[in-house]
Amino acid sequence: MRASTRAFAALVAACLATTGVAALASSPALAEPGTVVISQVYGGGGNAGAPLANDYVELFNRSAAPVALDGWSVQYASATGTGNFGANPVVPLAGTLAPGQYHLVQLAGGANGSPLPAADTTGTINLSGTAGKVALVRSATGLACNGGSAPCAPEQTALIADLIGYGGANYFEGTAAPALAVALAGLRKDHGCADTDVNGDDVETGDPAPRNRATTPVPCGDVEPTPTPTPTPTPTVEPTPTPTPTPTPTGEPCEIPVTHQIAQVQGSGDVSPLAGQTVRVEGVVTADLQKSTQLSGFFLQDPTPDSDPATSEGLFAFARDTFKDVKVGDRVLVTGRVIEFNGWTELSPVTAVDVCGKGTITPLKQKLPLAEGATFEPVESMLVTFPELLTVNDHYNLGRYGEVTVASGGRVFQPTDRAGVDAAKNARRTLLLDDGSTVENPATIPYTDPRTVRLGDTALGVTGVMGYGFGKYRLQPTKQVNFLRTNPRLPAPFPVIGNVKVASLNTLNWFTTLGSRGASNAPEQQRQLAKLVAALKGMNADVVGLMEVQNNGQTAVQALVDALNAEVGAGTYAAITHPYPGTDLIHVTAIYKPGRVEPVGAARSSTDPVFRRPPLIQTFRRVQGGQSFTVLVNHFKSKGCDAQAVGPDADQGDGQSCYNGERVRQAQATLGLIDSLKLTNPLVLGDLNAYGEEDPIDTLEAAGLTSVTKRFVPAPLRYSYLFDGLVGELDHALVGKDLLKRVTSATIWHINADESRILDYNTEFNPPSLYQPDAFRSSDHDPVIIGLTLTGGKH
Repeated sequence: MRASTRAFAALVAACLATTGVAALASSPALAEPGTVVISQVYGGGGNAGAPLANDYVELFNRSAAPVALDGWSVQYASATGTGNFGANPVVPLAGTLAPGQYHLVQLAGGANGSPLPAADTTGTINLSGTAGKVALVRSATGLACNGGSAPCAPEQTALIADLIGYGGANYFEGTAAPALAVALAGLRKDHGCADTDVNGDDVETGDPAPRNRATTPVPCGDVEPTPTPTPTPTPTVEPTPTPTPTPTPTGEPCEIPVTHQIAQVQGSGDVSPLAGQTVRVEGVVTADLQKSTQLSGFFLQDPTPDSDPATSEGLFAFARDTFKDVKVGDRVLVTGRVIEFNGWTELSPVTAVDVCGKGTITPLKQKLPLAEGATFEPVESMLVTFPELLTVNDHYNLGRYGEVTVASGGRVFQPTDRAGVDAAKNARRTLLLDDGSTVENPATIPYTDPRTVRLGDTALGVTGVMGYGFGKYRLQPTKQVNFLRTNPRLPAPFPVIGNVKVASLNTLNWFTTLGSRGASNAPEQQRQLAKLVAALKGMNADVVGLMEVQNNGQTAVQALVDALNAEVGAGTYAAITHPYPGTDLIHVTAIYKPGRVEPVGAARSSTDPVFRRPPLIQTFRRVQGGQSFTVLVNHFKSKGCDAQAVGPDADQGDGQSCYNGERVRQAQATLGLIDSLKLTNPLVLGDLNAYGEEDPIDTLEAAGLTSVTKRFVPAPLRYSYLFDGLVGELDHALVGKDLLKRVTSATIWHINADESRILDYNTEFNPPSLYQPDAFRSSDHDPVIIGLTLTGGKH
């Protein structure tokens, strides 16, 4: 159970950080390098997929003299929580550590993985596998501070001999060390000698390699006894070209002479200087994807690279399943014709392959974002690895093509949704992961076992060969990508405070007429209905504005109300009748709880032709009486371009897409309705098809309306829709200044945008085992929920 507990803890820590609860400045533990330091930290012990059964902390004496550890201790605090170091079990230390000697502290464990080497000290601390704070303290008494919400006083700081804050920790030396993972430890560079008092510079991630007192001492300055683990680059530094490492080949060289090195075939530009020529090259096979259902070829890489970082050492051989005996690790001579296939340099056809030994290729370390103007061309077809933490940002084509897009630096937002988003950098920090397959809509979809990957999930150490196709570089993984659930599902929305709860939901075409826009058949319709009911039940709002409901009188909305009441109790919800729903196939509507609120007057709308889907306007107040509020349910014109999008409605190239002019006019007309109808406490909500900093929202805000999601939802959580790998807020709730005083909270329940579309109600291509009658992927928009605190007595 440790892994799931840690994932939830990571989510809570992220929420606390975004709301500012634990966003205190960190301070270094030392003003100068220490003598005994923390040389390794590992928190994945015992988890599923863990190589080792226990967490551990490794200590190292980097000084030139023995150091007595008697009276010292190892202490731990969560990354951003409120608990102090002393709140966790303190691990006392004893004995003297010689120069260059290691000391292994074994900590909490689980059921998976191999045993650690013999421990020098044992304790019961349960480290986080991704982010936390480990302190080596010159005292056996727990520190009554955590460096974050409880800052460490100077006298407490003086007791800290060494500190490593890793992942999202809010207390560290200089900058935080990289996040860890179930198979990655934090390792102090130079076998433990590096100590600049900057965790981000001194500590890198790599395979866990615990050492104890029995390990041969390696005083600082000596040659290190084992290879340096794979480093994780500092995320804030722009990447620079990394020289190609020289792999260690095994086996005998191929006897037949080559005509060219792979680097000569690739050249230093996008196009091969040898295109059209037949060549013979030597390399080690790094990926075998020869099946007709795969890429019909294999990747090979030169074990004797040149010195030019602009030339790739890898090549793709389009072999059409002809050379079935070729496998990863073979040293091969390949003869074929050099071509440029839609921008990808490859050999096609391949006429001969000779296997003449074995070899190994070390993946070339890469990091994101790429430097300005740089591409993956210098590593095209090479074996590469990304040690850094990468976040899932798009899974639209997961079910159809097996594709997932990841990015460095967390979420990738729409540039027009918020200030400070750089569209060019968005592109430079993203990476497309493919599945090496050409099969569309496969029966077995990658990244769905044991759970379907979700936006916000993360991975470390992504490794594969850099292919190219359909205008994009795409990494074909050569080892399993294990996504960490760092964005776990919330079974219910964050609670909102107030005595009236109002919500908005785009239903994604709830139609009772089959074969139109919604479900194609009766089973699909029942699956769709079950998911929508689960979402509405989970929201438990007193008033809900609905979009994309079939415009067939009360038939569709009443069917939804009937199904919902069958779950929550007869008469719990009722539907408002739209007085002028318009002529579009879909319309906006609203449902409410008669036992909680009551309509004040008749529903109203507008006949202004600017509204293709006329708004629904209804005033409500609590059944106990008192203050009223007026909901204006809207669904502005979509961003899709067509032949009618001309003049100000054409795409202006500013990121707002087509019909921005019409959406502005609809926003102006909405403001006109508030004024002309003298609406009490207006609440404009719905799918406005405009992101947070676009002109329609600016128009509403300039007139005095306030976005409650901008006011109450932390920026990292303020999104409701995914499009083209970018998230942003299309679904809004804006209130007048008087009602703003009564808005006490708001949230966005992320049940849809983060979820893959293969989980929805459709049956055409979605594997049957993935469907669940729950709220997740009930639509493509996330619902917005607002808490109002209204006063007043019986009327």
